[in-house]
Formats: sequence, C-alpha cells, structure tokens
Amino acid sequence: MTNYKAYCLDLDGTMYRGKEPIAEAVDFVNGCQAAGAETYFITNNAALTRAAQQKKLAEFGVQTDVDHIMNSAIALARYCKQNYAGARVMMIGEEGLEEALAAEKITITNENPDIVMMGLDRQITYSKLAEACLAIRNGAKFFGTNEDKKFPTERGLVPGNGSFLHLMEAATGTTPIVVGKPAPYMLEFIQQQGDYAKEEMVLIGDNYDTDILAGIRYGIDTAYVATGVTPAEEVLIKEVLPTYVLPSLADWPKK
Repeated sequence: MTNYKAYCLDLDGTMYRGKEPIAEAVDFVNGCQAAGAETYFITNNAALTRAAQQKKLAEFGVQTDVDHIMNSAIALARYCKQNYAGARVMMIGEEGLEEALAAEKITITNENPDIVMMGLDRQITYSKLAEACLAIRNGAKFFGTNEDKKFPTERGLVPGNGSFLHLMEAATGTTPIVVGKPAPYMLEFIQQQGDYAKEEMVLIGDNYDTDILAGIRYGIDTAYVATGVTPAEEVLIKEVLPTYVLPSLADWPKK
C-alpha cells in the first residue's frame, strides 16, 4: 500500500457512529498525524458547523484544524457563490448550512427565492417542505447538500438528507443539483488547498455509493472500511472496486 500525503476520511460510519467513536479509526488518524501525513475530514453531514465537528472529534481523541474539515454545506455555499452570485436562497437545514451561507455572504430569504437549498433538518415540518415545493414550482433552482438516504448512529441507520431530496423531487418533478459525495467538489477543494497531486491522496469511507464513488470519480485511490453503511459483500460485487477493502482501519498494513 502507498504512503499518501493526504488522507481524506469520512466521518459518520468511518470515524464514529453517532456518539460512539470507532477506536480503530481514531488510532489510525493519530498514527498518520504522528508520521507527518495530513488528515482531512470530509463529510456529507451539513447539519453541524465545522467547529462543532472539530469539538466532536476532539472528544474522541482526534485533533484537527477547522480548515481540515470539509463538509457538504461549505461545498454547496462555495458552489452557489461561484456560479450564482447574488442569488437569494431559501434554506432548509441546520446551523452548519446557515454558517456556510453566511461565510459566503449569501442572502437567506423565505420569500421569492432564486434557489431552494436543502440539507438535513432534524426539525423538518410539512410546512417547510410545502413552502420549498411551491418555490421550486415557481421557478427557483433546487440544490441539495448531499443525497445520503441514510446515515449511521449509535442506535442504527436513520433517514438522511437524500430521503428528503427524493420526496421533494417526487413532489416538484425537479431533480436537485447535489454537491456532496459522490460528486467530487469537496475533494477538489482539498486538493487545491494542499496543492496535492491526485496520486498523493486517498479517500477512506464506509459508504460505497457516496464515499468510494466520490474518490473513484475524482481519480484518486480509495479505501473501503466495513464499519458503517455498506456491507462488505455488497462492495465486493461492484463493477468498480475500491483500491483497498478493509474490515476496519486496524487492518491497514503497517510499513
């Protein structure tokens, strides 16, 4: 196996399950950092701010700078700023998405938006969905942070943002533009930030349909770990396999 300069690790299902850390992953990250490698945390979870994600990792024994955390909220806000400057946004989501939009000075509105932007909202209501549906039907563009249909918690798998995006797509007849994994935007931002060659990067994750496909589509190596969403037997019959298939990060070969 290659020694990489940038290890890009998913969070939910790879580093932790809800409030429970995955010990093998914590040890792996600490080992990478001790060896001088850069570790980045790349997550489709748009609910938490990067500071909150940093704090959560610290509670599990993982230290990282905020700018080494890349989430789908940050990626979507940057995408919107670059491609739709001046657009007014109706937001469904939590603090993480709100913070990301504020950082890019994007106006949030509940009336006549140019864009409806949808991230995971654990206080979702029928009224919120209805207003977003009407705005999209009136011509607003439809964006989503990520399309994970489910994500792992300490109690098991629960609905993710992708489940709500599919509901809205059925209600509006409009397919959202989604920037989270498996789209490669977050990996592209990390590569630009660290000025890495693609051969120097590896994406590590538990979800084949988001994590692993993102790495494959971006053209970097991938490592699947069987600690979260996708069972190993499903991964092994995929048409395109990850570079590495591991039971957990404890199985990463030692040099």
